[in-house]
Formats: sequence, C-alpha cells, structure tokens
Amino acid sequence: MPAAARSAKGQDRRPHRNFRLLLIGETTSKLGTSVTSVLLPLVAVTTLHASPFVMGVLTAAPWLPWLILGLPAGAWVDRLAPRRVMLVCNAVSAAVFVSVPVTWWLGALTLGHLLGAALISGAASVFFSTAYSAYLPQLVPTQDLMERNAQLQAGDQTARVAGPGLGGLIAQTLGSVPGLLLDAVSFVVSSLCLTAIRSDVPRPAPAPRRRLSREISDGLRFVVGDPQVRAVTAFGAAVNLAMAGLQAVQVVFLVRTVGVDSDTLGWLVSCGGLGGVLGGLVAGRLATRMGSARALLAIQFAASPFGLLAALTGPGPRLAFFVFGTAVMLAGVVACNVIIVSFRQAYCPSELLGRVTATTLFLNYSTIPLGALLGGSLASLFGARPTMWVVTAALVAAGGFLLVAPLRGLRDLPGAPAADG
Repeated sequence: MPAAARSAKGQDRRPHRNFRLLLIGETTSKLGTSVTSVLLPLVAVTTLHASPFVMGVLTAAPWLPWLILGLPAGAWVDRLAPRRVMLVCNAVSAAVFVSVPVTWWLGALTLGHLLGAALISGAASVFFSTAYSAYLPQLVPTQDLMERNAQLQAGDQTARVAGPGLGGLIAQTLGSVPGLLLDAVSFVVSSLCLTAIRSDVPRPAPAPRRRLSREISDGLRFVVGDPQVRAVTAFGAAVNLAMAGLQAVQVVFLVRTVGVDSDTLGWLVSCGGLGGVLGGLVAGRLATRMGSARALLAIQFAASPFGLLAALTGPGPRLAFFVFGTAVMLAGVVACNVIIVSFRQAYCPSELLGRVTATTLFLNYSTIPLGALLGGSLASLFGARPTMWVVTAALVAAGGFLLVAPLRGLRDLPGAPAADG
C-alpha cells in the first residue's frame, strides 16, 4: 500500500479511535458515579441515620456549585484547553471520593463530610461538563454529533443500569463506604483514556481577553435571545426540577415506604434505567424519520406520563409499576437530551460554545437543588408516596415549554451554526 494511502487510512481511523477512548473513559466514569448514587444515600441513611430533609440537601449538594460557578465556568473554559480542564477535574473528584472511606476508617465520618464531598465533586463537575461539551465537537464532525451523542448517552445509561445493581452488591459484600473507592478508580480510568487521545485538530487562536462579565453576558444573550435555544433550555430546567425531586425521594420511598432492602433497591433502579439505554439508541433514528423538532415533542408527551406509575409501587408484584414506569419515563428523558445536546453543539458558534453550554447548563442545573430540596421537604411534610405523585406529574407538565412557537411549527431544529451577532 502506498505511503500516502496508509497515511490517509490512519488519519481516517484516528477520529474513531479518539471517540472510542472518550466513550470508554466516560462510560467507566459514569459507572463509578452510578454506583456512588446508590452508595452515598445508603451511607447517609444506614450509617449516619439522615432524615428525609437531609437526604434532600445531600441530593442538592452536587448541583449547588452550578449556581455560583456555572456562568464563569464557560468563559474560563473558552480560554483554556478543554482536555486539560477535564483531567484536573478528574483528579479532584478522585481525591474527594478517596477521602470518605479514609475518614470512615479513622472513625471521623460525619454528614458534614459527606455534604462537603458532594459539594467539591459537584464543583469539579461544573468545569468537566462544560469542557466536555466543548471538546466533543473538536473530535467529531458536525454531521456525526447526533450519532455520537446517542452512543455516549447509551453508554451513560448502561452505566446507570449496571451501577445501582453493582452498588447494591458492593453494599452487601464490602459495605457502602468502602465501595466509594470504585468511583475514585473510575475517574483515574477516565483520565488515562483522555491522555491517550491524539487529535490533529489545531487549537483556535485565543480571542482577545475581555472582562469576565462581558464574556458571560455574551453567552447569556445568545441563550435568552435565540427562541429555539431559549425554549429547549426552559424545558431542560423544568425536567431537571422534576427529576431532582424524584431522585431525592425515591430511595426513602423504596426503602421506608415500600420496604425493599439494599439489594432489591439496586436492581429496581437498574431495571428502570434500561429505558434510558433504549432512549439513547433510538433518539437518532426517531429524529431522522420524524424530524428532530417533531421527535422531541412526540417523545416527551408519549413517555413522560408513564412516570406516574412509579407512585403506585408496592411490595411484591407492585414493584413492576416502578420498573415499567421509570423505564419508559427515562427512555423519553434520555432521547430528548440526545436531540437537544446535538442541536446545541451544531447550532452554536464554536467561539461561544463553552459559554453557551455553561449558560444552558447553569439554567438547567440551577433547578436541581431546588427540586431536590422541594422533594425532601414535601416528603417530610406529606410523606414519600404523595411526593412521588407530585414530582412525576411535574415531569409531564414540563413539556409545555416545547409547545411554544417556533418549535411547534418546525419539523427539524436548526442544524447549521448560527450567524455571529
């Protein structure tokens, strides 16, 4: 084979290799995070005897840094190399989750330490998520973003399926606290995969430095001023409000109201997460056949009402309500997310992508602490089952933001980069 042909073939393979490394690292990291999503509440409930309200605070803690760091993170990421930011964030998160078992072995673990670990890891996640969303378009051609985002979401949801079951098994064998070391290891694997990525894409020339407030306002103006971006951002914020309330109350609901043990809790959440895998796999096909805007509407209003079934969960056969209801609901949430993220990455100007991503994530994630605190407060006042009805109904109502013009009249969301200014 001629040298030029071999070189072209190697260059053709490299984007696929780079994406595979990113996919492996992210899926592994999400597996560790998924295990922690079960183990950390179990540590709080069984080891430190946390109340429902404290559980709501613990659920909200990883998201609170978005309220402070979310907007400036976009401006900082646009000034820095995204991969370097991601590596630093992985190192911080690994150290945080090593500290919890160490403190427990020393007999000094407190709820304050758990809350602090959640806050610090949440701050690292602010920068990682912003850098990650800006980094993916550097590795993947624009026309492939929907497919690649779908694969990443499918990997994420696969980790969410496997993680709770693995978390329940670890809790039964090793204990909840030592199991948190798995999350620390997953961040190390993610960093190794990021380090192995080789990209020929040159870094763009740095833009002239301006005041941080001016750069933040650029992202805000784009998100608020563009009708399509504004509508999907409001929808995402409403969905996260409802899902955070559900996450805050579901462990208390399943353990204390329904009466499941830690092992059953793990596989219940895992079975529900199978829907998320399906949603990630079918999102691109539905968007291609129906049009991305029409698919977004159809998925939301077809899938979200099934979440109401989760509130009917009870012992024995009635556990099927939780499995089926959350599976269909999560399929819809993930499929909508694939479509929205791909639209944002393809539509936003590249020089603004970090700031636009940070602004949308700030607005989306700022509702998560509120939803978690509301879920925990409602469960303390009225009980876990009535709260399950409220939060799942709120998820259905979130679709109202997609019914506004111009989304209602579109077949496809715009895919070409928006004109500057």
